[in-house]
Formats: sequence, structure tokens, C-alpha cells
Amino acid sequence: MSKNYKPKEFAELLNVSVLTLQRWDNAGKLNAFRTPTNRRYYTYEQYKEFKGETSSEKKIVIYTRVSTSNQKDDLNNQVEFLKQYANAKGIIVDEVIEDYGSGLNYNRKKWNKLIDECMTSEISTIIITHKDRFVRFGFEWFERFLEKFNVKIVVVNNESLSPTEELVQDIISILHVFSCRIYGLRKYKKKIKEDKEVEKSIQNRN
Repeated sequence: MSKNYKPKEFAELLNVSVLTLQRWDNAGKLNAFRTPTNRRYYTYEQYKEFKGETSSEKKIVIYTRVSTSNQKDDLNNQVEFLKQYANAKGIIVDEVIEDYGSGLNYNRKKWNKLIDECMTSEISTIIITHKDRFVRFGFEWFERFLEKFNVKIVVVNNESLSPTEELVQDIISILHVFSCRIYGLRKYKKKIKEDKEVEKSIQNRN
């Protein structure tokens, strides 16, 4: 559902005064809607029209991902499966994104570009084979976040297109990070014990 704005809110959005909005309304340049009690209000559609954004329709996008280029066949399978799904549902897909990178990596260029386009109201729907193709952890958070921009994520839930070995590699990566941190902490404690002055200072604080 599109957001409605009070005149003050809409004026701030357009960086003009409420008086300017009233003049535009009276001149027929930007007509306000009226509530049953005759109060003015404006819509998000009007904001887009004012900014010249109504000429382009929102896109429906297929997003696919694998961790490495060695999984090219898995990527192709995702693409074909989702194209068949879209055809069966009568959905016209505007773009197919084929991405490489771990689901733990939030710096994927294509994925970030997709998120940016969602935030600028260029995307209406993202179709994926499985939650972990979009992001390994925190999918529900991203889903709620994108809902604020009227973006829907369609998860077709094809478990066979969610490679088990990827999950294993991601878990190994997480364990590696934590083991390095634990090692660093132990090394730090050892360094403190070797430095008598630092150790003495800590003991005095306690």
C-alpha cells in the first residue's frame, strides 16, 4: 500500500514550503487529494511523478548465486529452473542476475547493486530458488527490510538447488574466523604476562 503524506510531510519531501504546495494546488500544478473531512494529503505516486520517476516500470528479477566458478552447472540449473517457474506462472522476467560469492559475503557487487535498486524503487519482485541463494543467514531480516520498499522476495524452495557442500564451507569459514580470534586473544594474554609493567598495572586496577 502506498504511503500518504500530510502537506507538511510532503513539503519537506520536496524541499518546498506548505504555502508553495497550496499555490500549486490552487493553480492545478500539483493537486492535493482530500479526505472526507476536506483535509489535504498527497501520495507516494505523486512524489514519483514530481521527480519524473513514473516513466519506468519496476522490474521483476531472477537472482541466482553460487560460491565459486566451479559451480557453473549449479548456477545454470538455478537459472533454468526459475525461468521455467516464471513461465508457468505467467511472470515476465526483466533481468536474470548470475552471482558468484559466498552467502556470508555482504560485499557481493551484483547483490549490493540489487539491494540499491530495491531501495530506489526500481525492483518489485526478486525470485530465488532458496533462501540461502540470497543470503546465508538473516534472510528474514532482509525480507522485512525490503518490504519497506514494496519489494517482494519469492522463494521457490527447491532444496536440490541449495548445495550442501556450500553450507559446509561456510561453517568452516565461520569456525576459522573464531579460531583466529581465540588464538589472537591467547597471544594477547601471553604478551601481557611477558610484559611485567602491563601485568602489574592490571593487577593494581583489580
